[in-house]
Amino acid sequence: MPSVFLLLGSNEGHSVELLKKVRKEISERIGDIRQASSIYITQAWGKTDQNDFYNQAIRVMTRKWPHTVLDLCLEIEKDLGRHRIEKWGPRTIDIDILFYGERIVNTKDLIIPHPHFEKRNFAIIPMLEIASNFKHPKNQKTIEDIYLESEDELSVYMLDNNE
Repeated sequence: MPSVFLLLGSNEGHSVELLKKVRKEISERIGDIRQASSIYITQAWGKTDQNDFYNQAIRVMTRKWPHTVLDLCLEIEKDLGRHRIEKWGPRTIDIDILFYGERIVNTKDLIIPHPHFEKRNFAIIPMLEIASNFKHPKNQKTIEDIYLESEDELSVYMLDNNE
């Protein structure tokens, strides 16, 4: 059973509560969550004139195929109030498939590993916390090496657990 790494994000509504709800839905619909990073507050990437995001990486064990995982992620997003209005715009919840074990998928509707992973500290840093030695299937660099080479300068900081 492969480890699937997902990145969760939210910058609309009660983001911390939404992240709890999305983890519950993922565990019920996709598979067993084996690890979850801390929650990180991150500046918006791509479209920067919006609220900061709350992000978290999780490792899920699943028997579902990559496209099924994608379909379920989109279904969960919709069920939790996601409306796709503009690319990289504000959202109640976002679920990105970062990695699906060692698999490389490149289809019209799904690319794994996530094509922007290495450019985004808001994805790299939560992954660094839970899987620093995981090797990127395309370039065989560890998450730690990717972090050390990252040129992303946007702020990413851990949410205080008391918040």
